Amino acid sequence: MGYLEYDEKDLVRLALEGDQMAYKAIYELFEKDIRGRVTGYFQWKADVDDVITESFQKAFLNLSTFDTTKPLRPWLFTIATRTALDHLAAIKREQEKRAGIQTKQGESPDPSMEITETTPEEDIINDENHERLMAYIEELSPLYKEVMVKYMIEELEYEEISKELGLELNTVRTRIRRGKQQLSAMMLRGETD
Repeated sequence: MGYLEYDEKDLVRLALEGDQMAYKAIYELFEKDIRGRVTGYFQWKADVDDVITESFQKAFLNLSTFDTTKPLRPWLFTIATRTALDHLAAIKREQEKRAGIQTKQGESPDPSMEITETTPEEDIINDENHERLMAYIEELSPLYKEVMVKYMIEELEYEEISKELGLELNTVRTRIRRGKQQLSAMMLRGETD
């Protein structure tokens, strides 16, 4: 029996027992979903890859805290969303820092160069960022708040949101994209306040 034939609870149990193939199976089972969740945040594929890698690292390090009575996918999505927002904030800080240095040297800023490594200190504040994210969702205009709650908290797919809210699929996609943009802006603004 291949590992992908196990249900996710068995995979979590095997992983916690030290079975490396179970970790690999969890990654293979959910990588595509996680990639779909975080791709809209970034311009560059390298950033998406970094966030996926970091998200799974965090998930695997904290697997013992996962409540196996619940589905694994929403838990992984929450980690990936937090990681993506942290990554965006780090990119923004690095761009602002680089722009300041280049301006001092009389050069124009080069936005194409992005350093995306995060520090251990940034990782430590993940929980704080998650709480802020939840608060920021509450601040969204009603137009975006409803779809973002369905998408980020209830973990519904675009099609499910479209049916539940009676909206066209493209409208749902647009509102989620704009909601993500607003949340990112709020997160970055919060770091400079």
